[in-house]
Formats: sequence, structure tokens, C-alpha cells
Amino acid sequence: MSRVIRAALFQTAWTGDKESMIQVHEQAARDAAAQGAQVLCFQELFYGPYFCQVQDKAFYEYAEQIPDGPIVKRFQSLAKELGIVLILPMYEEEQPGVLYNTAAVIDADGSYLGKYRKHHIPQVPGFWEKFYFRPGNLGWPIFDTKVGRIGVYICYDRHFPEGWRALGLAGAEIVFNPSATSRGLSAYLWQLEQPAAAVANEYFIGAINRVGVEDLGDNDFYGTSYFVDPEAQFVGEVASDKETELVVRDLDMAKLREVRDRWQFYRDRRPDAYPPLTAP
Repeated sequence: MSRVIRAALFQTAWTGDKESMIQVHEQAARDAAAQGAQVLCFQELFYGPYFCQVQDKAFYEYAEQIPDGPIVKRFQSLAKELGIVLILPMYEEEQPGVLYNTAAVIDADGSYLGKYRKHHIPQVPGFWEKFYFRPGNLGWPIFDTKVGRIGVYICYDRHFPEGWRALGLAGAEIVFNPSATSRGLSAYLWQLEQPAAAVANEYFIGAINRVGVEDLGDNDFYGTSYFVDPEAQFVGEVASDKETELVVRDLDMAKLREVRDRWQFYRDRRPDAYPPLTAP
């Protein structure tokens, strides 16, 4: 009998304040668990606005310690209560002035498994992220959760195939890509890149994007969160491009083995021929 993971994504709009945003996500976790979801990932910087549309040091206040800050502790308790794995994309302060775009991973028993720090940091209009974040320095960790082996890649990372492959080589079964991406800039790429990465690396991908226009800029966040399988097929419908939505889908892990038996991409790699890829 094949192993099926019921996985969930949650996309939503900025509520206007941090506490109500946290409460919206707590309710989403409860709703996901009520539908039988075993793992849930939130959108990038989930408890705040996408403040990178401006360069304002006031938003440094959104950063906190991981795992010792209050938000991780709060969601550890919730994960334990609900028996659900949670991926929390957050703003991390390692120490004053040392800040990262990070995702914390909480297991279904409430234990903290570790974190991923976003590697690739953009600095373009509407996405002034170098003002807020240092590049990630923790590599490409895989988290052995109660439901399976999970990896995380964050937003702009998705444009770089090397990390997708590193996560596959480390044994990822599902990779979550929490994002904040704007309609005019990348809507076509959103439908293209993650399915292509799922095929190339032969695993499932959960892609999450927030919705709405926030008061910090003109970015029109277009949602359309989805799961895609190792054959680049959407698992169920793609989410709304405007509305808050909880996406819950059954991911059959037999598909992963079926595709890898057919397409031996890992066997046929040629790392001996790739030195130019690591040249500065």
C-alpha cells in the first residue's frame, strides 16, 4: 500500500497588524488539521506585510530569534495540540543587525527540527530584500518529519536550479516554496518554474504565494498556490488569484518512485563535468 501524505498550503492577504495575522494563521492550522492535513506551510514572512517593497528600518522589529522567540514557541504548542507538521516562514534575528529570511520547521509533536535560511536575496524595485536580509548560510537541510522528508526553498530561490537539485540529492520528498511574488513581474514564471523543478528533481513541490495589494507599494500578489507532482502535473486545482484559500491535497509517494524508476536523472548526472557551475 502506497504512502499518501495529506499536505496543505495557506495563502492570505495582510490583515493590517501582526497579532491578527498570527491569529488568521492559527485558525488556518486548525482548519487544515480538521481536514486531515498532516503538514502545512505558510507564505513568506507570514505574520507581516511584505515590507520589502520599501526600505525602512522600522520593519526590523518584525525579526525575532528562532527557535527561542515567541512566535515559534506559540506555534510549537499549536503543532503539538493538532498533531500537524508546520513550516513557518519568518524574519529571523540571529543577533542585532544580523537578519535572515528564514523558515522554521516544527514536527507534529511540537518539537523544533531546524531552519532553512533563504540563499538568494534580490535587490530590485518592489523587492529591496538586501536591505533586510543576509544571504542564507545553513546549506540545504532536509527535515525528517513525522510524515516524510521535507525541504524548503524560499521565493527568489526558485529561479536558481542548483538548490532544487541539492534538496533532491539530500532526499527530499516534498519541497515547499513560500513566496511573495507580484502579478506583472513573474506570473508566467510561477506556472513554469516549480513544475519544471519538480520534473527535473523528481519530487513534489508546494508553491505558496500571498494575495492582494498592500499599502506599502504597488505589488499585486496573485496567490495561485498549488501542489505539483514529479510529472509536473498540478495536484487538484490551483488556488484563487485574489482570495484567501487553504489548499489541501493528497500526495501519493508512490508517484515519486514510479517517476524515478522511469527517468533515471539521479543515475545519469555528471558531477565530474560540472566544475564551471561553481566558478565565481
